[in-house]
Amino acid sequence: MSDEDGDPQAWETLSTETAYDCPAFEVVHESVRLPDGTETGFDTVREPEAVVMLAFTPAGEVVVIEEWRQAVGRINRGLPAGTVEPGEDPEVAAQRELEEETGYVAERVERLTTVEPLNGLANSVHHHFVAHDCRSTGERNLDDDESIRVETADYDDLLSALATDDLRDGRSALCLLYYNRFDESER
Repeated sequence: MSDEDGDPQAWETLSTETAYDCPAFEVVHESVRLPDGTETGFDTVREPEAVVMLAFTPAGEVVVIEEWRQAVGRINRGLPAGTVEPGEDPEVAAQRELEEETGYVAERVERLTTVEPLNGLANSVHHHFVAHDCRSTGERNLDDDESIRVETADYDDLLSALATDDLRDGRSALCLLYYNRFDESER
């Protein structure tokens, strides 16, 4: 919500400047006026929208990836995910990212939910999708900085891995839990 909406809690942005810029994100510094009139600074991470895929094979297995994550210094197990290109429809991005990262293509893709996972710190928007009847083509197109292992896993085993901290990727956890709680169409 912006200050133009007339909400008494809205902050007024006085100025904006990019403090740091890299290929994946930028840090933006804003001078803002709070509702009580106080002027202060606020830093935000801005990044492109992203997609997350809960991809099921015809046998009901889930396509998962293992990828090195430098920020946490370890291999991370999770669902395929990636960036939405400028002007790209999120569903198209989901299908593209699934194939690029895993070599799997989906017969059918359905939107699950869209969330703002870090809206106190970043403008991140994650679109979650469920893909059905995914088949491996064996063809992948990884980014230069991606090193990804692909495997399939039992859906219930992935849910159990959340409970034992063996699956810690937040995007994947949310997608699995949301599907488990709200999407009864396929079960």
